[in-house]
Amino acid sequence: MQYGDFYYPIPSNEPVLNYAPGSPEKTALKAVLKELKSVKIDVPMYIGSEEVRTGNTMELRPPHERKHLLGHFHVGEAKHVTRAINAALKAKDKWAAMSWENRANIFLKAADLIAGKYRPYMNGTTMLGQSKNAYQAEIDSACELIDFLRFNVHYLSEIYRQQPISGPGMKNRVEYRPLEGFVFALTPFNFTAIGGNLPTSAAMCGNVVVWKCANTQVYSAQMFMRILKEAGLPDGVINLVFVDGPTIGEVVFNHPDFAGIHFTGSTGVFNRMWETIGKNMNIYKTYPRLVGETGGKDFVIAHKSADVDVVVTALARGAFEYQGQKCSAASRAYIPSNLAAEVKKKLVEAVKSMKMGTVEDFTNFVNAVIDEKSFDKLESYIRGARKRDSGAKIWVGGKCDKTEGFFIEPTIIEATDPQYVTMCEELFGPVLTVYIYDENKFDDALKLVDSTSPYALTGAVISRDRYAVELATNKLRNSAGNFYINDKPTGAVVGQQPFGGARASGTNDKAGSQLNLYRWLSARTIKETFNSPVDYRYPFMGEK
Repeated sequence: MQYGDFYYPIPSNEPVLNYAPGSPEKTALKAVLKELKSVKIDVPMYIGSEEVRTGNTMELRPPHERKHLLGHFHVGEAKHVTRAINAALKAKDKWAAMSWENRANIFLKAADLIAGKYRPYMNGTTMLGQSKNAYQAEIDSACELIDFLRFNVHYLSEIYRQQPISGPGMKNRVEYRPLEGFVFALTPFNFTAIGGNLPTSAAMCGNVVVWKCANTQVYSAQMFMRILKEAGLPDGVINLVFVDGPTIGEVVFNHPDFAGIHFTGSTGVFNRMWETIGKNMNIYKTYPRLVGETGGKDFVIAHKSADVDVVVTALARGAFEYQGQKCSAASRAYIPSNLAAEVKKKLVEAVKSMKMGTVEDFTNFVNAVIDEKSFDKLESYIRGARKRDSGAKIWVGGKCDKTEGFFIEPTIIEATDPQYVTMCEELFGPVLTVYIYDENKFDDALKLVDSTSPYALTGAVISRDRYAVELATNKLRNSAGNFYINDKPTGAVVGQQPFGGARASGTNDKAGSQLNLYRWLSARTIKETFNSPVDYRYPFMGEK
């Protein structure tokens, strides 16, 4: 029998290692990168207790070094999705019944494994598979993933402690059950931490999960899956499959035990899934939970009082770290006319100083975009901006070369029309579009920011005028789920800035917070009466 209230206090954020010259972490990471490139990996799907190899394989190649083969992964079919669902449902009762402390400690152990011996492997697989430099990998596949695991344990512990009051002669309590069925986790390429958080946050709550990662994130996803296994995650709790989207959707969304989806990806895909689920409501045992973080057209607006160096740094980092492939990356900027010339001069200088190349050269700030499809899309936008009558001009960058890898130079476009295509459409690459507004029309510029895009993920205002900061904060209240003052619009930290947006950017269920975990729980209220009534009559019914 269990005694005691097992509570997990709030953790500290995992320290970010700096990988300075001669540091032990840099030496270890370089050695692991060399090791990873020296072998060809054969990646199975993980279904229940099995490592499933179909023989139908796809190649794993670094986006920045197309000639190098990291290995292969085995591609599944509809039958493998069905097997994964069955494995999950088979594991469900035992997993849901496991005591909270034993469930929690699996994820805490996984966090410690990543913080220790597997840190260079999580970073190395992310660097090679997703073309992230060492720092971008460190803040993602090490620190943020560790923080998700540790903070979610704490937040769930807090939720479990929340109980109702009880009146005289009775006792009320609430139990937090997992959802009735299985959860489908569909994760993107750009953050290894998102790939780890979406299935584990649901599993932590006692749910069983079918997880499909993006093909371009398989290399780091399989490493995380192996770590979860080593940490003691029981078979069938999380099942990792590599099946194309339409096929897996056809099976999952037509299954009566589908209980929810945890998604990060494009708005269009999420909308189509929502529509399909809505049409299938008569199939399901319960209303599925739909949690999604989708697209973004993230902004920076500078006030005429802004510090030019703050603006330049916010744009250089916010737009071009990880090649602009962060959900939160600065994609459109509004610069006041009084600062435009100086911002342009310093920003162009900064971009020209950025080195681009492979992740193994630690002096490179910029690496490759994720794949050829992304490369071709971005190149077409840049080509359009070069046209004489486009209404746009390129300040810096614009070169595109996929000979060795999918390299696109950090590019800044100035648009004379605030509705120019690259001011409005999501690009997801190292392309920033700038619009210069009349310095005395800040209010009008705020209206432009709010109305230009259907998205509302992240945004920033840069100003030394506190009245302007307050005005922007109020006027842009619904324009961004994560809003930054005098900083870039990227870099949310678990426990500090819960992440998510609304409008076309998703359901704003804030990854890395209690808000998200509530979505994977189903509460049951239990009332026990000690002094039970024995007569249906109430006192008001009596008469003298």
